[in-house]
Amino acid sequence: MELPPLSELRENPKTAWHAQEIERIDREMAEIEQIAEDPALTSLAQLEKEKLLAQRAVLEEEIARILAKEMKEEEFPHEVVLEVRAGAGGEEAALFAEELARMYQRYAARRGWGVQIVDESRSELGGYKEAAFVIRGEGAYEHLRFETGVHRVQRIPATEKSGRIHTSTASVAILPMRKKPKIEIRPEDVEMSFARSGGAGGQNVNKVETAVRLVHKPTGIEVRCSVERSQQANRERAWAILTAKLEQLEEEKRQATLAAERRSQIGTGDRSEKIRTYNFPQDRVTDHRIKESWHGIDTILEGDLDPIINALGRAYDEATPDKAAPSTA
Repeated sequence: MELPPLSELRENPKTAWHAQEIERIDREMAEIEQIAEDPALTSLAQLEKEKLLAQRAVLEEEIARILAKEMKEEEFPHEVVLEVRAGAGGEEAALFAEELARMYQRYAARRGWGVQIVDESRSELGGYKEAAFVIRGEGAYEHLRFETGVHRVQRIPATEKSGRIHTSTASVAILPMRKKPKIEIRPEDVEMSFARSGGAGGQNVNKVETAVRLVHKPTGIEVRCSVERSQQANRERAWAILTAKLEQLEEEKRQATLAAERRSQIGTGDRSEKIRTYNFPQDRVTDHRIKESWHGIDTILEGDLDPIINALGRAYDEATPDKAAPSTA
């Protein structure tokens, strides 16, 4: 791995010390070169030079390891936005959307990740019309990236009198939140408004307009955030989520241009693609992309997603050997 210039390494807090040490070694090397001109000190100078070169090599290896880890974190960030939205099926779709959200929250708990609700809109029966969460933890995007798409449920709703099986849908979107955004949003393209946060929270919630709503005018994408206690914090969080949404939109456009190639691959960005069916009468979950099924819906909805996620990772590895997905075990 070719290392960046020392000036660039000095600007990175994780490699600044290493860069300073390399500069110190280089200065000492220059001094030793002068000493080596004395025939009586040539042997001693050579020993010192070898020692310094060994120290430099160790520092370069550490820098390479740090940068490689940063590159992986940039490709697979440890923070994502999970969005769920009710689709076809009315109240049953909203209830299913809430079950999906709860499934991912329980999976996150198993992984030791943190989950924070950003915004939610509930239906009359208490399900989710739509909701957004931030999930934070090592490997969050790496594990959840294949969950974007339309999830379908087949079951007899609790409100169904005649015992008929209904089919409803809910969409899931996993949006990676990168430390170094790939796009830049122009402030003039964003309409910002504020409101009082809803729900419990004391006097601050009732009297101060801390909730933030952003609308990206060119695309119409809207983001709301009311989870933080201050307007500034909500604004920063909303802006980060808007950036993630716009990056995802660009990724979907890019994937659309590769449609023929993607027929043999596992999609990671098309939220309109039907990816999975949860069939309650047959106690079966089927992922349509890899044509594989699992039994035990109740266990899966309790967050036992590893068998599905591992199978998707293996399928991706086989379809794209040059971009092998890291193990999700």
